[in-house]
Amino acid sequence: MIDVLIVGGGAAGLRAAVAVAESDPAAKVAVVSKVYPMRSHTVSAEGGAAGVIGLDDSHDEHCYDTISGGDWLPDQDAVEVFVREAPRELMRLEHWGCPWSREPDGRVAVRPFGGMRKMRTWYAADKTGFHLLHTLFQTTLKYRELVRYDEWYVTKLVVDDGRVHGVVAMEIRTGRVETIPARTVILATGGCGRVFPFTTNAAIKTGDGMALAYRAGAPLKDMEFVQYHPTGLPFTGILITEAARAEGGWLINKDGYRYLQDYDLGKPTLTPTLRSMELGPRDRLSQAFVHEQRAGRTVDTPYGPVVYLDLRHLGERKIDARIPFVRELCRSYQNLDPATDLIPVRPVVHYMMGGVHTDLDGATPVAGLYAAGETACVSINGANRLGSNSLPECLVFGRRAGEAAAGFARAHRGPESPAVRSQGADEERRLARARAGERAGPGAGERIADLRERMQHTLEGAAGIYRSGAALAEAADTLAELRERADDALVEDTSSAFNTELIALQELHAMLDVARTIAACALNRRESRGAHQRTDHVARDDRGYLAHSLVHRAPDGSPSVTLLPVTITRWPPGERVYGRD
Repeated sequence: MIDVLIVGGGAAGLRAAVAVAESDPAAKVAVVSKVYPMRSHTVSAEGGAAGVIGLDDSHDEHCYDTISGGDWLPDQDAVEVFVREAPRELMRLEHWGCPWSREPDGRVAVRPFGGMRKMRTWYAADKTGFHLLHTLFQTTLKYRELVRYDEWYVTKLVVDDGRVHGVVAMEIRTGRVETIPARTVILATGGCGRVFPFTTNAAIKTGDGMALAYRAGAPLKDMEFVQYHPTGLPFTGILITEAARAEGGWLINKDGYRYLQDYDLGKPTLTPTLRSMELGPRDRLSQAFVHEQRAGRTVDTPYGPVVYLDLRHLGERKIDARIPFVRELCRSYQNLDPATDLIPVRPVVHYMMGGVHTDLDGATPVAGLYAAGETACVSINGANRLGSNSLPECLVFGRRAGEAAAGFARAHRGPESPAVRSQGADEERRLARARAGERAGPGAGERIADLRERMQHTLEGAAGIYRSGAALAEAADTLAELRERADDALVEDTSSAFNTELIALQELHAMLDVARTIAACALNRRESRGAHQRTDHVARDDRGYLAHSLVHRAPDGSPSVTLLPVTITRWPPGERVYGRD
């Protein structure tokens, strides 16, 4: 039997695997991933990882920036743990071989990042996630007890009497379904940006882990908070990293004007400076774009309205030294050179602040089930994540979840539950029926792609940068109908090997479950806070909503939302303040 089974092979999953192996060398560890680990979405993170390192910085300042950046919704005990442990994790990666960029005197280089008042973002040029994931993957190769299930898709958590006992997974290459007993399971499958039509997220980011936990009885938390990144390429959604603005890039409208100086970016006592205004928080920058669009100051393109990111004044040498991947992306996907041309950009769905509800050690309310990374909500991000906090979050809470899961497994070494085989057999029959195309319900004959597209545009229309109660209520009804129809969607491929259509159906089910929670939580939160902006409730309401949204799956499959108070330790709610010079 597996002691700790980890679903997901990105930064959080691999860091958890290393933590298990280090804390209990005798433990049997398995990593199940629907892609080869080096294809995990962590590899696309560009800008950097935040951790206090400068003599002019402090843990308290990083805490404050994170808490105010999250519009006072982060749990402050979690933020304190995160900020204290992040530099240790980044230095550990240094010892494992991560090639951090350097200053001329050999010190680790740091750059400014949005919402951070001090330079504390470590980076490896603009390929930080690539190097970080390589480092973690190479480190896992040291441990003989670690077994990998590469290109397997987990379809079900086996739960009996309130405790997880393993998973059911399908090997994509052969279609073989296997029940994998485990004493503990850690979910680290990343986010769910693919529930929206225009996103920086890879095709694999379909909310699988969130949906698995939700169906198993674990609540999701703060699902209404969806982060739009202000600089995505207009056709592909490919991210132009915040590092481009950290290095001095400007956002300009169709008139060539740096429009952000006209907006409140969360600095009520200071006028935004021309040096720092592009590094305001992502939610405020995305909202400013909408106002520019409404005022007619954006540029219309076949792929929607855009503004421009101007890097020309940085010069070719600096671009190649500090953000070479930005130049590569622009040349490959836009046929332009940022050293001489303006880059068209628009806001794009980037990150989910919400996820599986966990404690500080990644434990969910379901015994033996843990979560870490973007799949989880611990919560350090609140209503808006600051750039460069996500990579160290994967490291800090991946490690903590791994250590806690290893301890749980040591304390629960009983025999395999009878439920494991029976539930596994039921799931295998369900998948066989789906592959055989047995359909009789309201969605019989409908194509997966059509249902997916309807879901994405429904959610974007109702739960985008700005929302309203009426639109959200209508969307909730539409998504419920789509979820019912998706149970009987058309599967034309009846083969076993590489049946990607069958996988797409399972992903659609997961996305629709998650999409319904986003709409339900957004409808329930009748205020505006961070990335959640209600046009019918425009003010922040600390009296009614200084609380997390917890959403459980009701017996009929519908989302049921309650509130959980935010943990306040040392910083009472106040104004959002950024970029003091």
